[in-house]
Amino acid sequence: MKNLAILGSTGSIGRSALAVVDAHPSRLRVVALAAGDNAELLAEQCARYRPDVAAMATAAGGDRLRTACAPSHPRTVASGVEGLIAVATHPAADIVLCASSGTAALEAVLAAIEAGKRMAIANKEVLVMAGELVTAAARRHGADILPVDSEHNAIHQCLHGRAGSEVRRIILTASGGPFREHTLEALHGVDPEAALQHPTWRMGRKITIDSATLMNKGLEVIEAHWLFGVSAGQIDVVIHPQSIVHSMVELTDGSVIAQLGVTDMRLPIQYACSYPERWEAALPSLDLARAARLDFAPPPHDRFPCLGLAYRALRTGGTLPVVLNAANEVAVEIFLEGKLGFMDIPRVIQMTMDAHAVEPPASLETVRRVDRWARQHARDTARTLELTV
Repeated sequence: MKNLAILGSTGSIGRSALAVVDAHPSRLRVVALAAGDNAELLAEQCARYRPDVAAMATAAGGDRLRTACAPSHPRTVASGVEGLIAVATHPAADIVLCASSGTAALEAVLAAIEAGKRMAIANKEVLVMAGELVTAAARRHGADILPVDSEHNAIHQCLHGRAGSEVRRIILTASGGPFREHTLEALHGVDPEAALQHPTWRMGRKITIDSATLMNKGLEVIEAHWLFGVSAGQIDVVIHPQSIVHSMVELTDGSVIAQLGVTDMRLPIQYACSYPERWEAALPSLDLARAARLDFAPPPHDRFPCLGLAYRALRTGGTLPVVLNAANEVAVEIFLEGKLGFMDIPRVIQMTMDAHAVEPPASLETVRRVDRWARQHARDTARTLELTV
């Protein structure tokens, strides 16, 4: 029996993780849960899974959770950063799944690693902002980091048992989002409603916009560097609309190993929980005959400059990935409010990156300070570009 703690249990990844628990009740047990703002759903999850500890992002959320929960389940209700840390460091937890969005869970992830927990990471921002700090902590404390992103999980499967010296390059696949065939002129007219219509995956609003701009793939390029110890020059991206090949590895002899599967996040979540074992999954088999064809194409950098900005941040290093991530979050938020154009998202990011004096990410305090600066600069920059509505 493995004990599981989930940061972000009410989101799409968190709910998928609980479905994996349902499929393997003799192998997985929930001991701690944390959520952002949805106290009502978290209360329902607490009633079903009976965790020892539950936490909300805010004190007000914690009060709502206490009101909604039965007196004895969970035994402890916490909130804020301290609440996330309490969930992530629960003494009984073997695996901590970071499924929360944004940067709020960064302290909790580091605390879990310092406590020697296996980290299953579905949150891109943690490694983009603080990959150097997180991976160094994992080495110091002997903690495993298992990727839950379908692409990085695929790479992990392809690399299983292989020496880094055998790897020529990593090839991340991208669906291309809803606008892969759009002209540059058409992209200037994209509105939030259209950008939220992803052709393959059902995800949260922010990550769906990131997929539409290809920033999602850019963040994954940075993640891949920290997860697998490869340079920017060893990481390629290809557009693969069918989303059947989840990613590939080219070895030094030219052989390419790919991981294929149905588009269901329960598979990488289960892999991160079961590793190094393989468990039966309550998922349909991949029908290659029905899929019929697999298409691949290079990414159109001219129409989707966010991908190039991510490569620039990785190659420059230091605190520039922090700025990239923060500026992107702000720009996407303002775009979703209808106050910024779709193609202004990369403009805000680039202008913020251009204004930043890069420094080493020496500590979590440095990362947080640069993050705050970048968010404010991006907001100020976006104001100069805001649409007249």
